[in-house]
Amino acid sequence: MKKALITGITGQDGSYLAELLIAKGYEVHGIIRRASTFNTGRLEPLYADPHSEKSRLHLHYGDLADASALARLIGKVQPEEIYNLAAQSHVRVSFDGPEYTADIVATGTVRLLEAIRETGIRPRFYQASSSEMFGRALEVPQTERTPFYPRSPYACAKVFSYWITVNYRESYGLHASNGILFNHESPRRGETFVTRKITRAVAQIQAGLQDKIFLGNLEAKRDWGYAPEYVQAMWLMLQAEKPDDYVVATGETHSVREFLELAFTQAGLDWNNHIATDPRYFRPAEVDLLVGDSSKARRQLGWEPKTRFAALVKLMVEADIELLRRHRQGQTRVSG
Repeated sequence: MKKALITGITGQDGSYLAELLIAKGYEVHGIIRRASTFNTGRLEPLYADPHSEKSRLHLHYGDLADASALARLIGKVQPEEIYNLAAQSHVRVSFDGPEYTADIVATGTVRLLEAIRETGIRPRFYQASSSEMFGRALEVPQTERTPFYPRSPYACAKVFSYWITVNYRESYGLHASNGILFNHESPRRGETFVTRKITRAVAQIQAGLQDKIFLGNLEAKRDWGYAPEYVQAMWLMLQAEKPDDYVVATGETHSVREFLELAFTQAGLDWNNHIATDPRYFRPAEVDLLVGDSSKARRQLGWEPKTRFAALVKLMVEADIELLRRHRQGQTRVSG
């Protein structure tokens, strides 16, 4: 039984990756931070599914800010694969907390790589890189050869993490790969990210619980894919004979405005009646257009996206409408 260690296991990608690995027979270990509340809601399907083996999921307290704890945990677990998904991943928030973002996203990756090196084990390592590294894109579409032009503290920290991963691969012979993932969404996306913010608002507005949604730049264009498919690409990278760096994307780009139109139409609403812009949600330095070319991943890993933009919007809207329905039913039963 292979063992995998996932940082950021409670996030969208971490929870889907844990499900994938457990389905493939892995023993999965995840790092969670100590906090006053447990943020493990996304892992509930692993506990609720009667066919899953809960005993193969192990959660450990730890933090990318604590190097000694990382080394102890890696030495104890002895994983064959390590997936570094932990981050302060909200781009707009990174402008407000640049030092914290750099410490967790950039220096945190160094701490993890050093912990691997110092323990002397030879796991395969996946680093979650980001399309935000391309920032003011110097070519369209973006490939593995496109120069980086980061436009936020988050993106700058991700560029450092990308290159330090390459450095450890070349310096120490580590099987370490970067997945340059473009935007990928799902019903488990964090509620402060624009796609989920929109689909939650659609459900609330349709139910008469909300009237307006406040957003920033509606013209920003992104390459949006479906998160469960993207974690498959992560796994495939670590099964390859040689480590490498890959763009993971759909090859299509759509604006926030297009996402709005589709989401509101799905619920029978006119988005023009419910949208307002708020300067607080504009970035100090905007990223206008991102679209990726994942030909290399198709060619070398056999990976390709299956869920297209319209289907993604539809499933997210339907999920949030259903989530709200269940929540209101639960409230009714409690009050009754």
